[in-house]
Amino acid sequence: MSEIMDALAQIEKEKGIDREVLMETIEKAIIDAYKKDKDSEVNMQVKMDRETGAFTAFIEREVVEDVENASTQISLEDAKLHDIQYEIGDVVRIEVQPKNFGRISAQNARNVIVQKIKEEERKSIFNHFQCKEKDIVTGVVQRYVGRNVCISLDDKTDAILTENEQIPGEVFHPTDRVKLYIIEVRASNKGPKILVSRTHPELVKRLFEKEVTEVADGTVEIKNISREAGSRSKIAVWSNDSNVDPVGACVGLNGARVNAIVNDLRGEKIDIISWSENPAIFIKNALSPSSVVAVTVDLDEKSAKVVVPDNQLSLAIGKEGQNARLAARLTGYKIDIKSESQVEEAEPDYEDEEFEEYEEYDEFADVDEAENDEEPVETDDYEAEDLADEE
Repeated sequence: MSEIMDALAQIEKEKGIDREVLMETIEKAIIDAYKKDKDSEVNMQVKMDRETGAFTAFIEREVVEDVENASTQISLEDAKLHDIQYEIGDVVRIEVQPKNFGRISAQNARNVIVQKIKEEERKSIFNHFQCKEKDIVTGVVQRYVGRNVCISLDDKTDAILTENEQIPGEVFHPTDRVKLYIIEVRASNKGPKILVSRTHPELVKRLFEKEVTEVADGTVEIKNISREAGSRSKIAVWSNDSNVDPVGACVGLNGARVNAIVNDLRGEKIDIISWSENPAIFIKNALSPSSVVAVTVDLDEKSAKVVVPDNQLSLAIGKEGQNARLAARLTGYKIDIKSESQVEEAEPDYEDEEFEEYEEYDEFADVDEAENDEEPVETDDYEAEDLADEE
């Protein structure tokens, strides 16, 4: 029987199925096979030795005076042929040999075992990847299926990266290793269906958690993310330790940390800005890399008016409005950006009254004089120049 135990050990190792489950499946398969081959009403028990793999199979029959059902009952006279000590009401156990089963029954038992192994394998894979839901995994590109991409997550599991979840313009080649965000894991008759993405904003957050120790241990928090996959992302960070600079921790020495993430995202630019509970300062930081003169916030309407220098207007808005759009998503405020000259034309007394209106909305001061205000930190030297060139 050592061959059986060796086979079970190999299945357990290769498919991740618990050996106890396999043994219970074999026991049940033998019972089902006997019932189909011999007697469907019989009470049968099968025990498989957990150490040696040896089988013990027997049927149980109650000792009665008058036998009404030969499948479950036995007469006292016949019972005493097995053991003279049996009395009415006792249960007789009669051993049977699985090797005496018919060919069809043996085939049925085999099919039951194979089917159970497949079910348990699917269950094992599902449980494995369900634990990774809302997290990132590394996959290996296999091939294109139309415009979708088949990616191997391990030796037994593939996932389909649909066209909608691909970064625009990204091209894959066989054997490329890519980072994927698992959106959801669903159970199906053909095995788990794993939905993956390269465009989800949480992918950026998980990459920072893997790359930046301070984010992983909770010293630095990522408060919010806005992303246009393949082009640019903005993340707002905050430090729970006054001695740790959240932006510097995410950027890393000479930009090593953020550049590693940029490489994983195939060149997508990332702005890392300091989060602030003061919405005026937060909005100013979110419009990085442009300079901001003043911010007027309406807390009730969740809107803000921003004044920037004339030569910074296009930079604040960004190419096709991208910088302003990402800043609005990041802060949750509708942002109206105007240059100083535009404000002066619309409001002749702007120089004297620019903050009077602001103070009606809340108690925050001029963003240039607010306490703890910091200039936005560039994550890459090229970012400000790139935006300027694009304009």
